[in-house]
Amino acid sequence: MVVVSSSPPPAALMKQAVSRLAPVLPLLTDIGERFTAAGHELALVGGPVRDAFLGRTPPDLDFTTSASPDETEAILRAWGSSTWDVGREFGTIGAVRREGGSETTVEVTTYRADAYDGVTRKPVVAFGESLEEDLVRRDFTVNAMALRLPSLEFVDPHGGLADLGTRQLRTPSAPEVSFGDDPLRMMRAVRFVAQLGLAPAPEVLTAMRAMASTIEIVSAERVRDELVKLLLAPAPRPGLELLAESGLAAHVLPELPALKLEVDEHHRHKDVYVHSLIVLDQAIALEGPADGPPDSVPGPDLWLRLAALLHDIGKPATRRFEPGGGVSFHHHEVVGAKLTAKRLRALRFDKETVKAVARLVELHLRFHGYGDGQWTDSAVRRYVTDAGPLLQRLHRLTRADCTTRNVRKAQRLSRTYDELEARIEELMAAEELAAVRPELDGNEIAEVLGIRPGPVLGRAYKHLLAVRLDEGPIGREAATERLRSWWAEQPESDPS
Repeated sequence: MVVVSSSPPPAALMKQAVSRLAPVLPLLTDIGERFTAAGHELALVGGPVRDAFLGRTPPDLDFTTSASPDETEAILRAWGSSTWDVGREFGTIGAVRREGGSETTVEVTTYRADAYDGVTRKPVVAFGESLEEDLVRRDFTVNAMALRLPSLEFVDPHGGLADLGTRQLRTPSAPEVSFGDDPLRMMRAVRFVAQLGLAPAPEVLTAMRAMASTIEIVSAERVRDELVKLLLAPAPRPGLELLAESGLAAHVLPELPALKLEVDEHHRHKDVYVHSLIVLDQAIALEGPADGPPDSVPGPDLWLRLAALLHDIGKPATRRFEPGGGVSFHHHEVVGAKLTAKRLRALRFDKETVKAVARLVELHLRFHGYGDGQWTDSAVRRYVTDAGPLLQRLHRLTRADCTTRNVRKAQRLSRTYDELEARIEELMAAEELAAVRPELDGNEIAEVLGIRPGPVLGRAYKHLLAVRLDEGPIGREAATERLRSWWAEQPESDPS
């Protein structure tokens, strides 16, 4: 392997990188020779090269070339089974090769030398003349390394490999220029801190603080996508801390820095910001393995992680200092659920995610009404029914929310929740709580009362559901009598 680098990598490191690329070396050689034979340059670039040096097998293969999109398409058409050009405007052509029951997908982009208008993050696409020109426009030095193909010449003009060695996040050009070109790169910096264990160089952090507000020109969808990748990282906490420290959170997730409540002189409540990050860490630790059954909440689980991070965002608005020196956050779970839904909608999350996360936030305190384990069967049924399909996530969120340093208190809470889960299992086995329904369905209720579908029928259904939750199975006959007794008290039952 030839090396063109400001600081050549150690032989052992280079050997490791090549070993990680070994499964795709035949592909790299083949596709490289095809572009070379056509008179063009081709290089593996960005994430795949970085991951190889980190000892990870690259999940994707990204290439850059001197060929135009039309020339690239012609070469890939001869190489692959099919091609697509949805990224043609940006110089990207994709192809898939199918053989022996397997598929290989590649994307090849013409050298780029984009310019930005400073108002939006959309570049004015311009194609570059060289690999070096393409690399300098990339977000960070660790992503500005390349392997020329088919020679496997290592190209690292900006010291990305050295930055990987020192776990440092730098930009190929001045960070003010890089972030000015594309503010979303600041969100990617936050993500790489979480995903790769890097730390921003001092000049990068300074630029992020100075330019944090420019993230507002980026679409909510793109910001959301970076936030999701951050939260799904193995250890998102360092990235979230940078999000707040840099000032970015004030523009994309203002509820996070708002948790840094001014602690009064008597220290009557814990640091809510730190508490929320600890809860997130503990919720992640309670996730099941990625290939585990659904009831283990296989990780990484976005809904659980969002709920853990946001579960106390209602506290700043509800904090009250009580006479006698106490502090209260009455109904912060209800306020927090509304704030959660509002923020997630602003970030363009899908409706299912908004509903699920807000519901978890709303329910996260329900367990604390359990006291010393004196819940009735009725209360347990309601707990299960209100949680619905979110029950296993609620179990983990509730357990993660215990951050007390009082060992005895923590052990007592854990034992009490163990008892609650045991009660739930017993009742679910006996009564099929996961699918609890009134003992008469809608049609039967309508027939008994002689009414048509509508709001009144809905109220009758809810009444019978409440009876079922309060008393458990009582039989169809008794349920019919309860329905008739309820109906006799309703104004609609009086024909006059």
